[in-house]
Amino acid sequence: MNTDRNAPDALLRDASSSPPPPFEARVYVDSLPARPGVYRMLDAQGEILYVGKARNLKARVGSYFQPSNVHPKVQALVAKTVGMEVTITNSDTEALLLEFNLIKKHRPRFNVVLRDDKSFPYLHFETQHEFPRLTFYRGSRKEPGRYFGPYPSAGAVRETLQQLQKLFRLRNCDDTYFANRSRPCLQYQIQRCTAPCVGLISKESYARDVGAAIKVLEGRNDEVSQDLGRRMEAAAERLQFEEAAQLRDQLAKLKDVQAQQIVTADIDHDADVIAIAAGNGEYCVALMFIRGGRSLGSTTFFPKALFAELSEVLAAFVAQYYLERESPPEIIVEQEFDEMSLLEATLAQRSGHKVRIASQVRGIRARWLEMMHNNAEQALTMRGLARASIESSLEDLREAFDLEEAPNRIECFDISHTGGTDTVASCVVFGEEGPLKSDYRRFNIGGIQPGDDYAAMYQALNRRYKRVRDGEITAPDVLLIDGGKGQLAEAAKVLEELGVTGITLIGVAKGADRRPGQEQLFLLDQDTPTILAPDSRALHLIQRVRDEAHRFAITGHRRKRAKRHSQSILETIPGLGPVKRRELLKQFGGLQGILRAGIEDFVQIRGLGRDLAEVIYEHLHPGR
Repeated sequence: MNTDRNAPDALLRDASSSPPPPFEARVYVDSLPARPGVYRMLDAQGEILYVGKARNLKARVGSYFQPSNVHPKVQALVAKTVGMEVTITNSDTEALLLEFNLIKKHRPRFNVVLRDDKSFPYLHFETQHEFPRLTFYRGSRKEPGRYFGPYPSAGAVRETLQQLQKLFRLRNCDDTYFANRSRPCLQYQIQRCTAPCVGLISKESYARDVGAAIKVLEGRNDEVSQDLGRRMEAAAERLQFEEAAQLRDQLAKLKDVQAQQIVTADIDHDADVIAIAAGNGEYCVALMFIRGGRSLGSTTFFPKALFAELSEVLAAFVAQYYLERESPPEIIVEQEFDEMSLLEATLAQRSGHKVRIASQVRGIRARWLEMMHNNAEQALTMRGLARASIESSLEDLREAFDLEEAPNRIECFDISHTGGTDTVASCVVFGEEGPLKSDYRRFNIGGIQPGDDYAAMYQALNRRYKRVRDGEITAPDVLLIDGGKGQLAEAAKVLEELGVTGITLIGVAKGADRRPGQEQLFLLDQDTPTILAPDSRALHLIQRVRDEAHRFAITGHRRKRAKRHSQSILETIPGLGPVKRRELLKQFGGLQGILRAGIEDFVQIRGLGRDLAEVIYEHLHPGR
């Protein structure tokens, strides 16, 4: 690749250097080759405004500076452009991949940027075991076994798991728990497992149930129904009426599951369905997963875009979404967009199978698209209503505390611990769109007196607002502190020491009997607290932010406490270092699995040896 640079890199520009020469668009375009590549448009500070790809750099870049190009986005972009960079590539595919990587890295303001990097969960069959289990899974699919999904949410996965356990009674316990059972567990008692751990079902019968579950996940419900029907009739002919009744009940449950599936189709491969809607300057993309002719559910995305056509947003979404994930064989989109064939070829090359992007569809595919378009429009409507509600709450907050303008960003801190141990501080952030979860942070607090909430608050705020002072993160307009005057004074002390100004501090203390609606709100320059009406939208917003900070802190504290409890007893075992402790926890699934294990189980762990295994067992089971 060759790089032609008209403006110096922002990272190399010295503050004392002379300003760059005026950007001569015509001269620059004349110097470009008629080859594929990627171009970057830069502003006066050297920041990337826009990244684009082209089959013909000379023609594509030149089109921006034609007098006839009056598109609002182009005019706004050209007005801010003072320099350009291009990278010549060997092919259109290279240009597409480079454009994707640059957009992901720099997130230019004029590009369509997919802000939501959702990681979707799967169902995983661990086929290496003679009695495979079906589990919830999220992450890279490198572990051996079969994966089914993706599902749009963790709730959808758990619902499917629950249905399959009712239908086929497959185990869901980890291998260590399975290996150490001497009698059936509660899952067997409530008819969610056939207890293969204690031999109450043969390998052949369990394998048959696993095969049936896989067929259901593949959408082959009719085959399973026919097989259950045949087995029920055969059992009845053998006068085994109890088995026949069980198969009858299983068949009825399967039919109930089929009735709950909102979308089914007779297609022989997987597909994703994508529709798009726009309104009030926002865009919403609705995505539905079809696997084996069965809908696994849908989800929505809200890409960031300025003055973009729907086809441009759709093209950017498909590229950015699927270049990071494995593509299904068919992607059904609501309308055509440029370079669909190039994207098809690139996705096929990366996925290892043929990929078809279809827009002109009929029958059930057209109904899917219609349903997803309605979902996208509804999601936009609900988002607008939620934003309007938050905006009105922010305006009420401005009036309640006589602020110069409605706040755009609110942060709230809370502290959680148990008897002064495992102290965790949380910071949650809300904006005009509601909670900004990617900006949430937790702080593990150490080096303080147990139970000293003031010191914990000071430490968390100091760590957070050093980054605000240094310009690494955005400062909030309002900072909420869960507590009264003491905590508020501690927050003010931190901001003063760091020289951070322009932030309104509000302490949120519970009322006399700690009931919601009686909160006392403290300001630094007021001796008496402000008490808002119970139906105040400003109060409801404060309660929502405070409760979210509390939830986030509690969750972090519980995880920290659980981790400490699972490791503390192991840390007291002589000769057992951190590497071997981690290996034990990994192999046995946690402390409870380790406690159930015997010396022979420990010997199987690489690097332990019998002597250390005996030490571990005696330390965990003194007096035995």
